[in-house]
Amino acid sequence: MRILSLVHGPLVRSELFGEVARADGHEVDEWSIADESAPSRPVEEYDAVFVLGGHMNVDEESQHPWLRAEDELVRALVARSVPLLGVCLGGQLLAKAAGAHVGPSPEREAGFVRAELTEQAAGDPIFGSLPREFDVFVVHEYAFLVPDGGVELARSSVCSQAFRLGECAWALQFHPEVRLEQVEEWLRGDRLPNGDEIVAGLRDRLDEWQAFGAALCRAFLATAERGGTSVPVSDTVSRL
Repeated sequence: MRILSLVHGPLVRSELFGEVARADGHEVDEWSIADESAPSRPVEEYDAVFVLGGHMNVDEESQHPWLRAEDELVRALVARSVPLLGVCLGGQLLAKAAGAHVGPSPEREAGFVRAELTEQAAGDPIFGSLPREFDVFVVHEYAFLVPDGGVELARSSVCSQAFRLGECAWALQFHPEVRLEQVEEWLRGDRLPNGDEIVAGLRDRLDEWQAFGAALCRAFLATAERGGTSVPVSDTVSRL
């Protein structure tokens, strides 16, 4: 497949997702809509889309005017039923494009937090085979609500962690694609008081977390290829 990866800065690129997709024989083109007028080929020629994270928030159009263009793009992709996986900012952009509220989270989440599947997650091509409870790695101040017509798939004690919109679009609040050095740079700039503790926790669990991320990515890609065929995620996630 040809995959378009929408990125939002040097510290939030395709990361593990890009590596996994290329290793499995897919083409991945990164596009920073903030810096380039168009990707390397027409958007209509891509078979699936990643929408990655970023330090900006969805309501900061005055500081980042390109957010308006990305909002329109995400709406168009959903309307065309292009398989889409949004991560953190990307998930929030999907929620906003679908008319859901996105704003400051009731509580900031950073590090590993416990997530629980909803009853509606059963049978989902990506989430349906996950354990009832598992840990996810998060770094966010904003959070999304589930749009009308969306299906909430997982949530933490603070906010929704994942939903599906239609049959082809998924939003994640957590970060299954991250690398350790990337998170170190995020938290160095953020000056969280427990930043060192968060990095140490990720370092200790990095192998299992990246195995989770790779399995989740492959489940999305296989679902995109097979038109919604359920593809189980690896048993690796049961240890999280």
